[in-house]
Amino acid sequence: MKIGQNISKDEKKLVKQLFWRSMTMYASVNFVSMGGGGFAYSMMPFINKFYDNDKDKAEALNRNAQYFSTTIPFSSFIMGIAASMEKENSQRDDFDAESINAIKTSLMGPLAGIGDSLFWGVWRVVAAGLAINFARSGNVLAPIVFLVLFNVPNFLLRYYGGFLGYSLGSKYIEKIYANGLIEILTKAASVLGLIMVGAMTIDLINFETTLTWSMNGEEILNVQEVLDDIFPGLIPMIITLVSFKLLNSKKVSVIGLILILMAVGVVLSLLGIV
Repeated sequence: MKIGQNISKDEKKLVKQLFWRSMTMYASVNFVSMGGGGFAYSMMPFINKFYDNDKDKAEALNRNAQYFSTTIPFSSFIMGIAASMEKENSQRDDFDAESINAIKTSLMGPLAGIGDSLFWGVWRVVAAGLAINFARSGNVLAPIVFLVLFNVPNFLLRYYGGFLGYSLGSKYIEKIYANGLIEILTKAASVLGLIMVGAMTIDLINFETTLTWSMNGEEILNVQEVLDDIFPGLIPMIITLVSFKLLNSKKVSVIGLILILMAVGVVLSLLGIV
């Protein structure tokens, strides 16, 4: 199948706008939504095209501004799928809008793993190695060689990824609805998304206590080793669940939670617990 052959001329213009706007995805990053603001900005041409009233547009923008983080070259592919789902949502009264974020969340983790390994772990090293050979010989084109080698595949994947995502989304989402499989897809995507977010917890949250008990100058108990034997990552999980509970209660803002965690970390450090 030729990429983009089932997309109208007007929609192709929208996908091209998505490509250019996707370059701002990490222009504004925060710990709440990461690249969510840039994602929503990239989706705005579709939102303005598909939705007629301000309420629907506001809901779509809020939906697409939620947490999003993946390897940049693959971001436009997910944006294309999300755009095709927004189109379906604008046309179908029975469309489950929550499935849009479910699909986004389920895709961003696996694609981030592939993209980081491919672009940052492999291709960047290859491009740098070739450029270093130019630099050793005193060739001033060395940095240009690196930038071209690294970025050409990046931009090609980002450009055609948007068309591929939008094309696949438009083609298969309609079939899924016709077969009555949308609820299964949404459930599966939600489960996979929760698994990916849960896996990120142990990777992003680090807590190791230095507490030990000694007797007659000999260490008899290492608290961290006991915790690791009982349940590796237990404290990070508890911190995550407590943070989620506080945020979900609406009693503590994100900034407030960050300040609380910083204060607790400083106090625990001063007490010699961590």
